[in-house]
Amino acid sequence: MTSTPTPRIRPRRLRETPALRRLASETRLDPAELVLPMFVREGASAPLPIASMPGVVQHTLESLPQAVADAAAAGVGGVMLFGVPEVRDARGSGATDPEGILNVATRVAVEAAAGSLVVQTDLCLDEFTDHGHCGVLDDHGRVDNDATLERYIAMALEQARAGSELLGLSGMMDGQVAAVREALDAGGHTHTAILAYSAKYASAFYGPFRDAVESTLEGDRRSYQLDPGNRREGLREALLDIEEGADIVMVKPAGSYLDVLADVAAASDVPVWAYQVSGEYAMIEAAAAHGWIDRKRAVVESVRSIKRAGADVVLTYWAVELAEWIRKGDLA
Repeated sequence: MTSTPTPRIRPRRLRETPALRRLASETRLDPAELVLPMFVREGASAPLPIASMPGVVQHTLESLPQAVADAAAAGVGGVMLFGVPEVRDARGSGATDPEGILNVATRVAVEAAAGSLVVQTDLCLDEFTDHGHCGVLDDHGRVDNDATLERYIAMALEQARAGSELLGLSGMMDGQVAAVREALDAGGHTHTAILAYSAKYASAFYGPFRDAVESTLEGDRRSYQLDPGNRREGLREALLDIEEGADIVMVKPAGSYLDVLADVAAASDVPVWAYQVSGEYAMIEAAAAHGWIDRKRAVVESVRSIKRAGADVVLTYWAVELAEWIRKGDLA
């Protein structure tokens, strides 16, 4: 009769109890490393629920301060603001209007935050154009890269004047970081930081976001956002943005691009963030609503995987709820 082999090396020892598992954990979550994306709708009299994103609303200018205060109280590191205007045109004029919804919302959020978290703003034209593209169009209906840079420069200056500490350049135009950095510095905004959405892919997971901003887009953005099959290109874009002066680089979406995120994190000498986008949020919420998955465990696992892949900060619509779980030691 042969004896049962006795393993000498037993990795399971460090998984034996909750306390041991916590002590041996390689990836930890901290509220300060979470950013909450927020939508603010012009002309709304009450917060408006977004059907495809349960639990997320379009805020009013009146409801925004309390939401910012709640995020700060939870220990969240920042909020990223998106404006939803009542009127749009071909050039996205509302984006550079000092009284446009995003610039007004920025001033409101900065006052509400009072330095307790970082108020950040999305710098892109898609919410403000009547055609829904991230830039201005030429006579052939194509996005004109260099003409769009001029609009981004004007947006950057207005957002900086409104008090945004961090500008989220999400339009994927060539040279956008260099153009905006030069303009900010020349305009006396040397302390305003740039978050470059460097590896932003032409993803199917943005669908609910387009509901949230009431997008008017027809067609797609594949001529400027990255091909989902391209890994090396994501790293190349991030390195270019770092060279142009980005203070932080971003990979978006997060969950389906963990390989790109890991590549960028390994190569970057500036912080690397990732955006857990609306479709990622909606899929978990929908599956949980049907009882198909454990909601809390899925939320925690999804964000932890993004951190594990190398993200220093995660933009997530669960930021406040997750921060509260972390603070209470109530992770799944």
